[in-house]
Amino acid sequence: MNTNTLDKMRRMRLLGMHRAFKTSLETKSETTATVDEMVAMLIESEWDDRYNRNIERVMRNARFRYKATIEQLDYNAERAIDKNQVHRLADGEFIRKKEDLLITGSTGTGKSFLASAIGHQCCQLGFKVLYTNATRLFAQLKMAKADGSAIKELMKIEKYDLLILDDFGIQPLDSQSRAVLMDIMEDRHGKHSTIITSQLPVKQWYDVIGEKTVADAILDRIVHQSQRIELKGESLRRKGNKKTGEHNE
Repeated sequence: MNTNTLDKMRRMRLLGMHRAFKTSLETKSETTATVDEMVAMLIESEWDDRYNRNIERVMRNARFRYKATIEQLDYNAERAIDKNQVHRLADGEFIRKKEDLLITGSTGTGKSFLASAIGHQCCQLGFKVLYTNATRLFAQLKMAKADGSAIKELMKIEKYDLLILDDFGIQPLDSQSRAVLMDIMEDRHGKHSTIITSQLPVKQWYDVIGEKTVADAILDRIVHQSQRIELKGESLRRKGNKKTGEHNE
């Protein structure tokens, strides 16, 4: 009977229950669980299994640039990172408030690593996160406009609780990229959160976006409801920070 039950659990993909029940049979514990306790144990095991698999799926779909965690961050004074601010961001409250986060700093100061770490933590909290290079995303959406699939792609992006746009401002935006960025920010404004990393200070984003009217409209949707982190110090790659493994953009 137990073999049959295990087989049905497996075929119904009750993998957490299957693992817990099989373990209980194999250990042959002398402690006899009541029916209520056994049911509770099986349900709890199934719940945990599904939760963990969902987190793994969310993390995989996020496509992070780096496998970064909050615990790996370097809070050296010269970097000017407010540890309390990072921990507040890591609890996901800024996503619940629909706030944005702007991370700026020179090349190699750890912007992408920090964004990845915050995004990783938000995945653990159950938020849907997408990590993408800004230039690559603009190029993909320009091609989508050409073949008529842009609206569909923008709707996919809009559904993410947190969008991380990495390396914004590497090159000035052309008219199509400006339109794409405007579409993204218009869809997300007041609904979902966005993290933008850039080597350029925010005051120079006007020049990168170009066309003052559009730049005003875009930055109005970003700047006034955002938190900011400006990373300082020398490049972590040059510094060779092996202690934390944090050596990224």
